[in-house]
Amino acid sequence: MPVSRWILLTGTVFLLSASLLYVAVLPYLGRSDSARDFTAVTGDAERGAYVVRTAGCIACHSDVAKTGGTFAGGSALKTPFGSFYGPNITPDKKHGIGNWSLAQFSRALTDGLSPEGEHYFPSFPYTSYTKLTAQDIADLKAYLDGIEPVARPNRPHDLAWPFSDRKLLGAWKVLYFIAGGFQPDPARSQTWNRGAYLVRAAGHCAECHTERNFLGGFQGSALAGNRHGPDGIAVPAIDALYDHPRQPWSREDLILSLQTGLLPDGDTFDGAMGEVVEHGTSHMTDDDITAIADYLFSGEQRE
Repeated sequence: MPVSRWILLTGTVFLLSASLLYVAVLPYLGRSDSARDFTAVTGDAERGAYVVRTAGCIACHSDVAKTGGTFAGGSALKTPFGSFYGPNITPDKKHGIGNWSLAQFSRALTDGLSPEGEHYFPSFPYTSYTKLTAQDIADLKAYLDGIEPVARPNRPHDLAWPFSDRKLLGAWKVLYFIAGGFQPDPARSQTWNRGAYLVRAAGHCAECHTERNFLGGFQGSALAGNRHGPDGIAVPAIDALYDHPRQPWSREDLILSLQTGLLPDGDTFDGAMGEVVEHGTSHMTDDDITAIADYLFSGEQRE
């Protein structure tokens, strides 16, 4: 066979194989199924209003300064891959999640899949939310179902290829996503386990406080800091606050900071962490804030 024909044949086979992989294989990779059992679970909207705070939903899904609509989407998250925009999660049936069932809502949170079966980008922290309990998910859905619907279209993410291609996310999930609910440590106290749940699952602290590699997957120790956090700003380590290189924190320092935003040196949180405090931790119970502090100061929180 002439060399030119062999090259043409080889190239054709390669292109056909790559096309088949792209169309028939990649979209079906990473389809985990960590479905929760809601048989004996009833959503409590009042408790869901609290879960919204612990899960940090307001800051990412609201752009109040520009639109005036809480949970109507539009807030930008700037990353090395481009800008992601939080979607509308009001019960609007066209632009929001008004037509979603509880099972579909749960699948989005715990498996990173849309009702249509498309992969969500990991800017949506399903890598942490996969640990949420069925009760928290049901309560959150009950609350969101009861808020005012806002007919605001979702803004498309501003990403360059290949990072804009959802078909490739299945491969990303195979590499970096482990689905499954939170598993309490029976050897630890109830308070420690509550703190672990709030940090690892609902509060999704690792999403910002853990280093990521060039593909956006976690690397290194959990909560050990991230040089390239939201909007390109470095995020500090929180795995050893008591041994902070500039100024060691006390357990009481952390509790006060999460409640008020005031730092040990008299400064205040700003940026993304300022929003976490404003919309989240400042509304949490003393018991939950104490649980977070107990967990982070235990020295045994690295995953």
